[in-house]
Amino acid sequence: MLANTFLAIGKGVVGFLGNSSALIADAMESLNDMLASLLVIIGLRYATLPPDENHPYGHGKAEPLVGFAVAVVLVASAVLVAWHSIRSLMEPREAPEAYTLYALAAIVLIKELMYRFVRKKGEQTGSNSLQADAWHHRSDALTSGAAFVGISVALLFGEGYEHADDWAALFACVIILYNAYRMFRPALGEVMDEHKYPELEQAVRDIAEGTAGVHGTEKCYVRKVGLSYYVDLHLWVDGAISVYEGHNIAHEAKDAIRAALPEIADVHIHVEPAAQVPAEFS
Repeated sequence: MLANTFLAIGKGVVGFLGNSSALIADAMESLNDMLASLLVIIGLRYATLPPDENHPYGHGKAEPLVGFAVAVVLVASAVLVAWHSIRSLMEPREAPEAYTLYALAAIVLIKELMYRFVRKKGEQTGSNSLQADAWHHRSDALTSGAAFVGISVALLFGEGYEHADDWAALFACVIILYNAYRMFRPALGEVMDEHKYPELEQAVRDIAEGTAGVHGTEKCYVRKVGLSYYVDLHLWVDGAISVYEGHNIAHEAKDAIRAALPEIADVHIHVEPAAQVPAEFS
């Protein structure tokens, strides 16, 4: 947030003095980046609150909702940049100053480094909202890169090409909207409990089937809630054992799964009798 604040101020000043509408629009997007990061901070703080009486599964669903909010902010950024560029296209203007290219080159480097850092943290924590925020930084780098190309064209070709950076900014808007979709899609999948964790599902099955007394697994559903996962699992056990023994087997499987896969917050297990066990598991 601090970096985006300085970038917004720097872009705005250089864009105003250097006669670059693309840089001024870019400054507006940096302000939106700051807002997006603030939303992520608030969302993550709320999503990591422990379960309570009204939220027995915790507050993790707030995390993908933040992803939605960041995507909305990104769409707003694209609309704002497009509006500014279209308005500039309708007015006569002078070519931007050459020194704006140096500012843009520095901005692209800084935002790309920010993207890589935040994306890595998002992958390490499994946070969709952090990864969405990372793409916000990448979109800013792309916008600045497009402005760099546009200003370069305006300076190289001279008269008649003064609006090249405006066209470049409009092209960047398309990229920003695509990135907004990339943020929105995984957040939607998480809210809808979409089946998208086959590797984790297979790991759960392997651990469960390696537990003494388990003849096999039937259903296995994995859903993500915030930064954690919840599993619904059906086990096949010998139908002749007591309920108490079946209960103990289920607990042993659950404990083994959670010990091996700490990202799983809980495992809900249903026990099936051996009479329903297919031949390959009998």
